[in-house]
Amino acid sequence: MANRLTGQSSAYLRQHADNPVDWQPFDAAAFAEAARRDVPVFLSVGYAACHWCHVMAHESFEDPEVGAYLNEHFVPVKVDREERPDVDATYMVATQLITRQGGWPMSAFLTPDGRAFHAGTYFPARPAHGMPSFRQVLEAVATAWSTRRDELEQAADTVARAIAGQAEDLRSALAGAAVTVPASGEPEEDGPDLASAALDVLLADEDPAHGGFGGAPKFPPSTVLLLLERLAAGGAPRTADRARGLLGRTLGAMCGSALFDHVGGGFHRYSVTREWSLPHYEKMLYDNAQLLRACARAAVADPGAGHARAAADTAGFLLAELRLPGGAFASSLDADTVSADGDVHSGEGAFYVWSRSELREVLGADRGTAVADLMGVAAGAPQPLHPGRVLGGADQALWDDARPELAAARSRRPAPARDDKVVAGWNGMTVTALAEAGVLLEDPALVLAAEEAAAHLWAVHWDASRRSLARTSHAGSAERSIEGLLEDYAMVAEGFLALYRATGATPWYERARELADVAAERFSHPGPDGGPERVWSDLADVPAPLLAAGSSGRAEPLDDVTPAGTAVLAAVLVELWALEEDEHRLGAVPALLGPLELLARRSPRSAGRALAVRAELGSAPAHVVLAGGTAEDKLAARRAVGPAAVLSTRVVDADAPGAPGSARGKAALGGRFTVYVCRDFACRAPVHSVAELQEQLAGADPLS
Repeated sequence: MANRLTGQSSAYLRQHADNPVDWQPFDAAAFAEAARRDVPVFLSVGYAACHWCHVMAHESFEDPEVGAYLNEHFVPVKVDREERPDVDATYMVATQLITRQGGWPMSAFLTPDGRAFHAGTYFPARPAHGMPSFRQVLEAVATAWSTRRDELEQAADTVARAIAGQAEDLRSALAGAAVTVPASGEPEEDGPDLASAALDVLLADEDPAHGGFGGAPKFPPSTVLLLLERLAAGGAPRTADRARGLLGRTLGAMCGSALFDHVGGGFHRYSVTREWSLPHYEKMLYDNAQLLRACARAAVADPGAGHARAAADTAGFLLAELRLPGGAFASSLDADTVSADGDVHSGEGAFYVWSRSELREVLGADRGTAVADLMGVAAGAPQPLHPGRVLGGADQALWDDARPELAAARSRRPAPARDDKVVAGWNGMTVTALAEAGVLLEDPALVLAAEEAAAHLWAVHWDASRRSLARTSHAGSAERSIEGLLEDYAMVAEGFLALYRATGATPWYERARELADVAAERFSHPGPDGGPERVWSDLADVPAPLLAAGSSGRAEPLDDVTPAGTAVLAAVLVELWALEEDEHRLGAVPALLGPLELLARRSPRSAGRALAVRAELGSAPAHVVLAGGTAEDKLAARRAVGPAAVLSTRVVDADAPGAPGSARGKAALGGRFTVYVCRDFACRAPVHSVAELQEQLAGADPLS
């Protein structure tokens, strides 16, 4: 079979379309070909921004001799882990079981039905550091396949059973630890204080010297930031103070470090060092969407801490460097820089680093030296900018003066490659972040950008006839062969609800509701005992090779670099419940949130989003419902609500076609502009002016 990667939506796959390897996408045809020829499948998994993926491609996959050997003895299959996280997750478990380590590029050898029997990560072109060369690995596997087939089949069976057993062990360990979600939205009076328990663990895990959690490598703790923000805003006083402090220290450590691109804005993927001083230079859409949202929310609570500047710079990066024609956002920027000879894997981080001499050359001797000292650039080789703190005062003025000149100089360097693949779920998170940031930072351009990205998702990714959401698209064309995962449906729905909060436009609410309904149909199934509780899956249909490999397709309950799809869908259902005043939406929430008591006390970073949803359920829904009046009246009312419109209070236009159920029965009294301030589905006496609305909002309790 010829190489079939031309025209794929993934830039990572297209990068391999001209290899001498006859790469196939992960589909039924590839495995059927392996069965027909009775040869193993060589599965290579990576992503476009992966440095070592580029190295292995250059050293081995571009080698005609290696390509010829692969084609003769294997069916080579190439997978973009961002496009197919289901494939990546299953075979990463296999790789870790076989080798006790994991990473990318992932290299796995499979039987023709999909079971893994041997695996590794990066293999060098020549033996080095105790590692065999890639060619030696291929020859050893091919020989074993022809001479010791029974042993390989037994190994494949063992790995498949271990994958299935590992998932079952996790479910068993978590069984019985789920928290009951009260239908009223009120917490149980004698229930466990999960938020406080989780906060205790997070504070114990905090790195007191450098911020964040754990040692090196150190990743942004994106999925717990929303939990900390919610506890800081609405927890008991002691809990709120501790959460506010932890959130501020964590964001401050990242925003003042080399993890943040101080010239162009936005965050790199992680730090190689504990003190955030040396980033791994990829820039991922999912990181920047989550951190933009966190910084924008923190800016409201702590206006003087520099969070608003970090949020604005991150939003600026998204619009300038990841936004695509049509309004959607690309997946990532590469860690590497394309060199003059077209070598894509050279110059890791070269676009971002500076030497003292380069700074003096651009800024002049005195200013260049001052900026080098400010940004932690020591003598020697080029380094990332690492001030080690959030700047302020004269330091900020010095940096503001120098930054445009450095940005202009940097723009003349060879730029990192961009993966123009559009991932539905990550774009949904970006819509949420931009819509919220636009309101909180008072920047309407960000809300408009969110609307344009959301319009792309609805026009390109959503197939109305099939009621199906494609996970990826490229150049305005959806990859219909890859349906969205649960996380895609949930994150896009959440983005649409964020736009409804920001704009009041009911089509976004209606589209979110449809996505949530389809997700419930597509990704939940009756439990094995036939009871009312549904079992959730991350996939609508599990491919046969993954079933053979040991995957059940059951939903992953834990957060990773992005929140668990189940937790995001739970957040969507809670929001729909509040908007519609329909408690049936809460029926699925307990199963979606899962074993929060156990996770809160042992590993809250694995369940940050679910814990944030649970914390939200502990506060009664708040609404401001508008009826009658002019467009100007309603705009003035929305402005009076201010940041609360996206943080805590839903503003509903009762006159809009398709308005949610919370508007039911709320009309313009006497034909006048009428405003209802409501909490927990009960309303105060209606008022007829923005001034009266402001008086009610100023009260500690809108019903007092």
